[in-house]
Amino acid sequence: MNDYIKTMRQLIGSRPMLLPGVRALIFNPQGEILLLRRLDMPRWCLPSGSVELGETALDALKREVAEETSLVVLKAEPMGLYSGPTQRFTYPNGDEIYCFSIAFVVRQWEGEPRPDGIEGSELRFFAMSQLPDDLVATHKPTIEDYAHYRGTFLLP
Repeated sequence: MNDYIKTMRQLIGSRPMLLPGVRALIFNPQGEILLLRRLDMPRWCLPSGSVELGETALDALKREVAEETSLVVLKAEPMGLYSGPTQRFTYPNGDEIYCFSIAFVVRQWEGEPRPDGIEGSELRFFAMSQLPDDLVATHKPTIEDYAHYRGTFLLP
């Protein structure tokens, strides 16, 4: 959790807050998507995180992917903006957020995927037809939208 979010949580407690963020749909050459197994709850999710003060969305994406997966993003394409009621999320500690996240498609990256052991315990590539049932609910629409994505920025 970055310092800004810690400060805000001290002021508002667990009440809902709007959180700008990024999420990465990272694909290998076989077209499989990389998912992260969270440590704070038994769920799979996209590599993702919040944008820090003074940071661009692209810089946040590169930082979050590097932190959570050890991968270096070489090129990322903005796919869509996710916000609204389907993007409400409650952490195990009771903190609530409404995500306002830009999803990026990442096909060009380098490195060997390794979980950080802080946010994630496992990284695995999944075929789009064989995704795990226990996905983080706020990421399901993003992954589903990818099937219909044709290069035009989505505003679902």
